[in-house]
Order: sequence, then C-alpha cells, then structure tokens
Amino acid sequence: MKLSLTRLAAAVGGAALALSAGAGVASAEPDLGPIINTTCSYGQVMAALNAQSPGAAAQLSASPIALSYLRQFLASPPPQRAAMAAQIQAMPQAAPYFGVVQSVAGVCNNY
Repeated sequence: MKLSLTRLAAAVGGAALALSAGAGVASAEPDLGPIINTTCSYGQVMAALNAQSPGAAAQLSASPIALSYLRQFLASPPPQRAAMAAQIQAMPQAAPYFGVVQSVAGVCNNY
C-alpha cells in the first residue's frame, strides 16, 4: 500500500509541475498556468465571471457544490490547485468552460 501511495504522490506531483509550468509545446490542452497561479479572490472571480459570461455565472451560482469547489480551489496552494484542475480537465463535460475560465483568470485582478 505504501508503494502505491508513493506512486500516486509522484504522479500527482508530476502532473502539478507540468500543469503549473504550462506546456512548452503546442497542444490541444489549455494552458492552466494562469488559472492555477491566480491571486484573485472568490469575489473577484465571481465579479469577473458575471462580467465575462453571465450565463456561465448563473449556472455556477445555481450549484452549491460547484461554488464550494471554487472556494476550495481558490483557498488551496498552487500544487493542490494543479491536481484539482487536472481532475476537472479529465471531465469531458467541463471542456466547454475552459475558455471562459481562462478569460476570467486573465482579468479577475481588475475586479
């Protein structure tokens, strides 16, 4: 069991490093660096989301689980955010929202 936990930790750590560094080569994967390394607060993110995409903001606001996850994400250090982002990125239903999330990450400091 200890070996499995070590492998899991190494895999998550490697994924976190790869995600936080951003891809150096072109890929279909979105650059999660700005999302993972954001300094924005929950309030800033929600204000930016409401300004950038009111429909997405309404969908998010309608889900207590999603709001809780967002709060947890923003309260976490970058390595933990990278792991959380990788989990979300693995969900096909989240793909349509990455553009909005990247847009919000780029402007949330203005709110």
